[in-house]
Amino acid sequence: MDLGIRGKKALVCAASKGLGRGCAEALAEAGVDLVINARGAEALNATAAGIAAKYGVKVTPVASDITSEAGRAAVLDALDGQADILVNNAGGPPPGKWTDWSRDDFIRAIDANMLTAVALMQALVPGMMERGWGRVVNITSQSVRTPIAILGLSNTARAGLTGFVAGMSRQVAASGVVVNNLLPGIHATDRADSLDSGVAKAEGISVDEARHRREQTIPTHSYGTAEDFGATCAFLCSQHARFIIGQNILLDGGASNISI
Repeated sequence: MDLGIRGKKALVCAASKGLGRGCAEALAEAGVDLVINARGAEALNATAAGIAAKYGVKVTPVASDITSEAGRAAVLDALDGQADILVNNAGGPPPGKWTDWSRDDFIRAIDANMLTAVALMQALVPGMMERGWGRVVNITSQSVRTPIAILGLSNTARAGLTGFVAGMSRQVAASGVVVNNLLPGIHATDRADSLDSGVAKAEGISVDEARHRREQTIPTHSYGTAEDFGATCAFLCSQHARFIIGQNILLDGGASNISI
């Protein structure tokens, strides 16, 4: 399927690996030029070079912390202040117990996983509206639909972003800007490795056993892949997604038993 976005320009955050890279690869395959961001320069530069060589698109790496004002300024400068497509993504806060989280823990989580995405939308969406076309995909979490107790910081911040998008997406839709959220379940990424390692340590089992147990809770009996995720992201950024507004698209292999 031709996604109809060849020649567009996208910002993909946290794109050196994992789900962010999956999104960047899928957009590049569709002919989209990229500005990609992550904190680690070495991995980011290698990713940029690999994607550019494979797909023949322009890929500009910007090594910075997207959750900081300075990091966002560096990315926006590389974009010359405008993009057609924005994929918001930032690493989730650590798991823990609700009694142990301080106010500062919540502020850090909200800054990284809610306010960073809001700031980038405020910076880039007005230009999309002026040009009459734009796409925004916010990578959040399945915990928005089915909160996970040990991920309370993530539950809180990402639910806040979901509420913001529910209103904002409908205010910009008439200008040709489509805003949606992608809610990943467990995918084979560093985040999953970290969570599985935590379970293994707590229960005195191997990481492989922890992963196997978690896989058995998913109807597919497998973790998702970055490629699965990226393909869905690219579709939401395509010309064909015009009528999908303010939705929370769950990619979790059926793990969340939600009927509506």
